[in-house]
Amino acid sequence: MKRSQFLALAAGAATVPVLAACGGSGSGGAAATGAAVEGEVEPRAISWLLSRPADGAVISIMEQIADEYAAENEGFSLELITTPDRPSYIQKYETLAAAGELPELFDTDATPFAAKLAETGQMIDVEDLLTQFGILEEFRPAALDYQRFDDGALYMIPLEFGLEVFWYNTALFEEAGVEVPTTLDEMVEVCETLRGADITPIAVGGQDAWPLERYVAYQPFRIAGPEYIQELKRGDAAFADEPGTASAEWLARLGEVEAFEPGFSSVGYADAQAAFTSGKAAIYNMGTWELPNLATEELPEEMRENIAFFTLPVTEGSVTAENEYVAPSGIGVAVNAETYDPLVRDFLEFALGRYPALYAESGLLGPTTVDPVIPENALPIYEEAIAAAEDLGEATLMPWDTQLDPTTNSRLQQELVLLVQGDVTAEEFLTTMDSTLEENAPRYFEDAEG
Repeated sequence: MKRSQFLALAAGAATVPVLAACGGSGSGGAAATGAAVEGEVEPRAISWLLSRPADGAVISIMEQIADEYAAENEGFSLELITTPDRPSYIQKYETLAAAGELPELFDTDATPFAAKLAETGQMIDVEDLLTQFGILEEFRPAALDYQRFDDGALYMIPLEFGLEVFWYNTALFEEAGVEVPTTLDEMVEVCETLRGADITPIAVGGQDAWPLERYVAYQPFRIAGPEYIQELKRGDAAFADEPGTASAEWLARLGEVEAFEPGFSSVGYADAQAAFTSGKAAIYNMGTWELPNLATEELPEEMRENIAFFTLPVTEGSVTAENEYVAPSGIGVAVNAETYDPLVRDFLEFALGRYPALYAESGLLGPTTVDPVIPENALPIYEEAIAAAEDLGEATLMPWDTQLDPTTNSRLQQELVLLVQGDVTAEEFLTTMDSTLEENAPRYFEDAEG
C-alpha cells in the first residue's frame, strides 16, 4: 500500500507548537544545532509539507525510500501535505507556522521568514546534520550555497540541482544570419535581427511570472554581482541605482525589438516550451531539469540536429564570470527542531544515503556529485549540458522571486510585463518599483528578522 497521502490543511499535521521556544523539551525535541539526538527509534507517521510536481522525480524517489524504510520499521509512514502552486503553498506554510503546526519536514526557500524560524531555534542546522551523517562533502557546493541564508547559515537540504541556460535553434540562427551573443547588449541585437527575419526570438512562459522575472536579474548580476539583490531587498539599494537602471533599460529594449512571442504574458510554461521545441521560437531560457524534454530523441526530428545552448552572456566590465549564472537547487527541505527525534534523524540518514543514486537514475543533475545516468535516447547535447556543471564558478545568481518581499515581488512581476509591452517607460518602472520597495521592504524584514 502506498505510504503517502494528500492531506488537507484542515487535517493538520504536527500539533507541537514550533513558534514557541524549543530546545529539548517535548517528545524528542532538540536544539536547532542538536542534529545528534539520543534515544530509541520509535516508528510512527511523519509528515512533509511540500510544493513539488506530484509526478516529479523527487516525490517518486522519496516515496520509494519511505516504503523501503517502512519495510524495516513497522509502523512508519511518510505522509505528504502537498499544494501544487507556489503562492498557495507559501500561504499554507506561513499559516501553519503561525499556528504552531508545521510538520516534521517542510519545504522552504531561504527567505526572511525561514531565517526567522531558524534564528529562533525552530529548524535543525542542516550543515551540522549532514556533517554528522558524514555526507556534507558529497553535496555540490553550489547546491548547498543556493540554500544558505545571507549569513551563510545552512538550514535546508537540497534535493535537486540544475543549470539555467539559453537553449537555441541553430537552424533559425543560421537562417537569420546571427551568432550566439557574447554580451547582454548583443542579445538585444540578435533578437532584433531574428524578429526582422520573421522569427520569434524568445519563448517565455509569462503566465508563470518567474521565467520573465529571471531576465530582470541578469544585468545586475553581471554589473554588481550577487550583493546587489541582497542590499536591494532590504531597501539598502534602489531599483534606480546603476544595476537596476541598466536592467530596466535592457528589458525595455528587448520589448522594443519584440523579443518575446506575441501575448507572452498569457503563455503557459508548457506552451512556451512547445513553441521552442516545435521550431517556432529561436531561444528558450530554461534549466537542465528539462533535459528529458529538450535533449532526447523525443524531440521533433527537425529539432534533433539543431538544438544547442549558451550560458548567460556577460556585460562590459562584468564583475561575475562567464561560468557564473543561475544554478538553483530548488526549494529546500527544512527539519522542524521541535518534532525532531531519533526517528526523524534515522529516516533522514537512511533517505539521504539512498537518494543520490536513485536520483541519478532519473538522468538529471542532482545535489550531490553522483553522476546522472544518461538516457539511451539522449542527444549529444544532453551530456554536454550535464558536463557544464563541472565548470561552474563560485558566484550564484539568486532568483529574485526568492529574495524580495512578497508585495514588492508581486508588483515587480506585474510591472515587468508592462515594461516589456511598452506600456510604461524604464523611468516609470523604476519609480514605481522604488516606491513599492520603500513601503514594503523595511517593514517586511523588520517583522521577519526583528
